[in-house]
Amino acid sequence: MENLKKKTFFTIFIIISLFAVFFAAFFNIQTYHREYEGIRNNLTRMKNLTNQRHEPFDKEIKPIINDDLRNRKVMDYEVYTFILNENNEIVDKISHSDNDISDEITNKAKNIISNNATSKLKIGCLYWNEYTYNYEEGNSLTIVNISNTRNMLLTNLSISLLLVGIGEIIIYFISKKITEWITKPVVMSFSREKEFVANASHELKTPLAVMMANIDCLDVNKKNEKWINNLKSESDRMSNLITRLLDLSKTEYLKQENFSKNDISMIIEKRALTFESLAYEKNITIETDIVEKINISCHKESIDELVSILIDNAISHGKENSKIKVNLIRDKSEIKLEVTNKGDPIPPDECDKIFERFYRNDKSHNRKSGRYGLGLAIAKNIVKAHNGNIRAYSKDGYTTFEVKFKINEH
Repeated sequence: MENLKKKTFFTIFIIISLFAVFFAAFFNIQTYHREYEGIRNNLTRMKNLTNQRHEPFDKEIKPIINDDLRNRKVMDYEVYTFILNENNEIVDKISHSDNDISDEITNKAKNIISNNATSKLKIGCLYWNEYTYNYEEGNSLTIVNISNTRNMLLTNLSISLLLVGIGEIIIYFISKKITEWITKPVVMSFSREKEFVANASHELKTPLAVMMANIDCLDVNKKNEKWINNLKSESDRMSNLITRLLDLSKTEYLKQENFSKNDISMIIEKRALTFESLAYEKNITIETDIVEKINISCHKESIDELVSILIDNAISHGKENSKIKVNLIRDKSEIKLEVTNKGDPIPPDECDKIFERFYRNDKSHNRKSGRYGLGLAIAKNIVKAHNGNIRAYSKDGYTTFEVKFKINEH
């Protein structure tokens, strides 16, 4: 259920965020494109006007400038035109705005002329450049001061990023609300299912106990021995199933207010010792490497149940004449419990599925195994109630169940 909520939340959050980023990017791209085209058009227009000037009758007299060029005014940008002679010397200056041509602009023009051997149109990135120009060797140089444009674009970009950042916070809360609304029917259905399993298990427990007691009172003879034994076997099996269902129900409602400080090292050590006789029947040895005196806030009975499930599972699926390793280590603010056995590997696509209720990788659901696919589901609930993580993986013929708990020092 938590995974469903997370996937739903992130899907909604990412979709809405992409729309917000798209509109912010679209606005900035459109503004940038408009300014870029405006600058390019001004540079091209001024160049065309300079090409329309009359040739001088005397080379020592300034070229006769077209009146359209001299009288051309540009409102949005600071545009300056420098008229060049055949030797690329500046012979006239024209300002197309209300600003006079400063020495800085003149020096800038001289640097452009000296650094460019051939004609060149340069606009570049409007976010970084302060000037753009259109240089035609032996004719003219048009310079546009785009510092105001650059500042405007950077301001728009900063405001857009700020709004997107604020929007992400708003989108986060909106996504949470939408997620709650979408998953509410599923949560309610899942909750009813858990309640049904718990209630049904409780209701079945009493009549089943009565049936088992009555079976024990039956007279056994050669004719009915087979049938009575079958009834006892199936009753025991049903009793075990109901017990596991009740265990599963209890772990789903574990509350941290019922936790207390316990020596988890001692719990694991004692539980591993109790399984040595069961392991001995399969010629399996249990080796432990447990750091002593690790205390955490936990539900003692549940941790004991968790360790029992993992070790029992390792014995059941372990190969004969092999070893099971139970390790408990501490790493800064985290402790890690590992139970490793040698046996058939778990397929990668089933490493998460094995923690689902009633899931068994034995597709035949062999009744002889006496297993119902609830043990690992109970283990996962216990770990989850303790804000931990559990995972399984197989490598080099060994399968490891790894449990991690955070240690709260306060």
